[in-house]
Amino acid sequence: MQKILVFTDIHFLPEGETIIGLDPAERFAQGLAHAQEQHPDAARIVITGDLTHHGTAPEYERLHAALAKASIPVSLMLGNHDRRGPFQAVFPDTPQTPDGFVQDVIDLDDTRLILLDTLNEEADDTHSGLLCDARLDWMEAAIAGAGRRRVILFMHHPPILTGFGGMDWIGLKSRRQLAARLEGHDTVHQIVAGHIHRTIQGGFATGAGNHIPTAIFKSPCHQMPMALGFHDPSLSIDEPGAYGLLLLTPEGIVVHTEDFSLPPSQAACYD
Repeated sequence: MQKILVFTDIHFLPEGETIIGLDPAERFAQGLAHAQEQHPDAARIVITGDLTHHGTAPEYERLHAALAKASIPVSLMLGNHDRRGPFQAVFPDTPQTPDGFVQDVIDLDDTRLILLDTLNEEADDTHSGLLCDARLDWMEAAIAGAGRRRVILFMHHPPILTGFGGMDWIGLKSRRQLAARLEGHDTVHQIVAGHIHRTIQGGFATGAGNHIPTAIFKSPCHQMPMALGFHDPSLSIDEPGAYGLLLLTPEGIVVHTEDFSLPPSQAACYD
């Protein structure tokens, strides 16, 4: 059984700046330390975008320094708060497609991880996501190249509507195109996303009654409160930070989430 650790929406800021009074770098450091202590045997850490809050070089440089403490291989992805130019300047070795999108394939025995770039720097609303034809073509080739390996798709913007009006408004605008591309691929077993700052489980309909399980994880920093009718996507609350844990078992993919910033407590067995 292999483990994949998932962080999302880490929102690094320049030194001294905070979001609703929280230091994203400090919260990520706590989460990374917790994850590596509890799961040192994990095969990989995937960070599914919104690496920084403003997409500036100083923020990426601060993240680069923080990742020096990672003892597990890390794969980085982009979200709506990121910017490709500054990111690629600080992380030039991160894989990208010939079109310049930050996308990657990672094979782990019988499982293929496909990392997609949903950043749309030309979005009128500045924060919605997109998988254009070039990115979808690349994705289909990566799925086809997996053979009979099961596939997990990672993306920042979830392909499902969540009920949070403000976040759905800045969601993935190419859901229908993605569904059409996935309709004929039965090897995609799981989708993993972030963006919402809340733990959510859903199913992405790809036609003919098929639904791909879709897991959305919380941020290690600030969260979206349970306010479905609120339409400002910046609404945030200081709730426990978390990361995701995928167990790749012979029987299937098991999804867990771990709140790491709760007060220390002692577990006990009951009669």
